[in-house]
Amino acid sequence: MRFLLLMAAVLMAGCGSEMPAAKEAKKEPLHAPGVFTATMDTTKGPIMIEVHRDWAPRAADRFYELINEKFYNGVKFHRVMRGFVAQFGVNKDPKIQELWRQMKMNDDPVIQKNVRGTITFAARGPASRTTQMFINLRDNRLLDKDGFAPFGKVVEGMDVADKLTFLYGELAPAGGGPEAQRMETEGNVYLDRFFPRLDAINTITVEK
Repeated sequence: MRFLLLMAAVLMAGCGSEMPAAKEAKKEPLHAPGVFTATMDTTKGPIMIEVHRDWAPRAADRFYELINEKFYNGVKFHRVMRGFVAQFGVNKDPKIQELWRQMKMNDDPVIQKNVRGTITFAARGPASRTTQMFINLRDNRLLDKDGFAPFGKVVEGMDVADKLTFLYGELAPAGGGPEAQRMETEGNVYLDRFFPRLDAINTITVEK
């Protein structure tokens, strides 16, 4: 239990430190279908995610929009904690990441539980979600009370998620993984140089 409480705290803090205040960009999100399936082609194989908009509409809309913008193409699984979560969502281009970092979402209520296979946006406090998310690699129900609202679930490919490289572990300085701020300011140039064995997303496509 102490481990899960610690990990929940890190999930709220491990999405990158706040940079100097900037005026939030205003952009109308796309409206996602009620249910849709997104296929994630990764360096370890395909992961198929079924998204339910009624579970967390703001999260579903943001995920759908980011897929259509091809935001996740080339993105690394930068934080994989074996038996906990596989986290991703920092764009390979720092300029694109900075734009989306300003587009924070209001929170969705937690309707579904953080059980194995669900996918949830990461956060560092109220109304702080932007682009990072994680796949629950185990039942993490202690995250429910902290406001982590699942918006979809893996329907095929959990065996692939379990194989994602966990070599580097927790983010720095708590572990040997990447530094959150450097990921955002340097992108994949930094990750490829210092963490070359991280797995990545090649593409994500929505099934028609």
